Amino acid sequence: MKAPMASVKRRWRGPSVAVLALVFCSLLVPLAFLFGRFPSGYGTDERPQQEVGFHSFGQAERVKKSPVDQQPNVEKIMEKFRPTLPKGVMEKDVVQARGHLLEKPAIDSSHNDAISNSQPKVPLPPQIATPKPLEPPDRSNGGNIHKKQAKDLKGDEVEKSCQLEFGSYCLWSVEHKEVMKDSTVKRLKDQLFVARAYYPSIAKLRGQENLTRELKQSIQDHERVLSVAIVDADLPPLIEKKVKNMEQTIARAKSCSVDCNNIDKKLRQILYLTEDETHFHMKQSAFLYRLGVQTMPKSLHCLSMRLTVEYFRSPPADSEHLHAHKFDTPKYRHYIIFSRNILAASVAINSTVMSSEVTGNMVFHLLTDAQNYYAMKLWCSRHSYKEAVLRVINFESLVLKKLHNVAPQKLFLSEEFRVSIHNMDQPTAKMRTEYLSVFSHSHFFLPEIFKNLQKVVILDDDVVVQRDLSPLWNLDLGNKVNGAAKFCGVRLRQLRRYLGKNIYDADSCAWMSGLNIIDLENWRKNNITEKYLLLLEQFQGNSEASLQASAFPISLLAFQNLIYPLDNKWTLSGFGYDYGLEADDARNAVSLHYNGNMKPWLDLGIPEYKKYWKKFLTRGERFMDECNAHP
Repeated sequence: MKAPMASVKRRWRGPSVAVLALVFCSLLVPLAFLFGRFPSGYGTDERPQQEVGFHSFGQAERVKKSPVDQQPNVEKIMEKFRPTLPKGVMEKDVVQARGHLLEKPAIDSSHNDAISNSQPKVPLPPQIATPKPLEPPDRSNGGNIHKKQAKDLKGDEVEKSCQLEFGSYCLWSVEHKEVMKDSTVKRLKDQLFVARAYYPSIAKLRGQENLTRELKQSIQDHERVLSVAIVDADLPPLIEKKVKNMEQTIARAKSCSVDCNNIDKKLRQILYLTEDETHFHMKQSAFLYRLGVQTMPKSLHCLSMRLTVEYFRSPPADSEHLHAHKFDTPKYRHYIIFSRNILAASVAINSTVMSSEVTGNMVFHLLTDAQNYYAMKLWCSRHSYKEAVLRVINFESLVLKKLHNVAPQKLFLSEEFRVSIHNMDQPTAKMRTEYLSVFSHSHFFLPEIFKNLQKVVILDDDVVVQRDLSPLWNLDLGNKVNGAAKFCGVRLRQLRRYLGKNIYDADSCAWMSGLNIIDLENWRKNNITEKYLLLLEQFQGNSEASLQASAFPISLLAFQNLIYPLDNKWTLSGFGYDYGLEADDARNAVSLHYNGNMKPWLDLGIPEYKKYWKKFLTRGERFMDECNAHP
């Protein structure tokens, strides 16, 4: 009986081991997801697509990356340890202002193959040239950053693609970069880097078992210390002894005869892993940055909700009917603002009114969505704008009543697109990045909404007016429709791939929204809205992102040869991304446009430029204090 029982036990031994292995793997996988690092899980490539690329076809041929561009700077790291080793060892790229990522340049073929097996590939547009992020301005002179244009960072070959890949986060991260002051922590990391490189080679040597154990123990001690210590103040009291022991151990390891190629391979391997980890954290940081940029701050959301609740609790007296005769009277000066942001719209209106000499003939039409409509109504009833008249319009409700057959039901604000530009006339000049804002889909139905008006001024809610806009109304637009700031850094011939087979002037310049004067009579004569609807059928996609992206080519084609170029004095743009604007230019400009990601009402806004915006911010509002809405 013993022999059959033994055979039965042997038969059950194999399945039991398999079951135990399965249970162990089932426990290991969740732990790996909890504590491991998976670059494809948190990277910005996984977020909903927020950008669409528009690539130009300039005169320059495509630039191929040289091996120097594709190789990491390993030589500098190797140089640090060289004495101890034995001898013998775009065409322009136009991108929308909401964040499209490019692939990381290949370091070498073997490393690229290893990464490609672990990370999903995303189809990416071809790249000709990439912009270089600007160096943060010098603040040692009392905070005056406008004395000169910001300088380029060191390492041009490495840094020049940063802004294309991570957007304005690169500028912001450089601006807020902290200097490494903890020398002991840095020294520990350097020692750990070298010890890891030498350990595999020392472990293979015969007769060096004691050195191998000491080196392994020192590596474990350093890893344990660095796992809980970020600055020198966190280090244990006997850390100097550990540093000294590691130095002696590394010196003994360097004195051994080892294959230099193995050390070189190990250094490169550690460097590649460190670069991957750095890139992963950069993508995480860029994602969080863009999340903070694209979402409404908690304080502003609280303000909107509190005002909405208060509106239904005690509805204000409707004073709009007292001035109803002004809303459709062409003799008054009508200003139109699209906005969902209460404070942004308030600053745009405040600055325009306070900068005007005469306010009795000013009429503001604030178009918002259903969610913020009642909050806007209550806010406007609680504040006065001198003699100017203000009307809040629920765009979504208006569309349902009058334009439900043609207009999109959702309110669209001005769309922004990030443009990387290289000057063809000056090949040696550095690439620069601009943010172009154009009309959204909602703008194209203004003639239908305001049928009795003849001329209007459209303001974006991220604009601050510093001078009287009265001379703007005296401009003779002739047969033009849209008075706008032209931007000739991008011409239509460079966008022919995205403009389709439509007929257009190849040498025409792009234009920008922000401050625009519109002749609605010429708009109707040229059938701009009908052109828009035809172009919309051609360019619109199935998703909301593609619909927003279509605003760029549609705006350029719909106003083809109908743009009246405004003088540069009327608006100065770049206050939402450019650190190098001159203070004198900002003071002398009629209006300031905060185009870009760093809006002044966000914590991520450029601090030096916020003062122009805060100058017109409402103070002493009870609901702002309750919600801590003080940008």
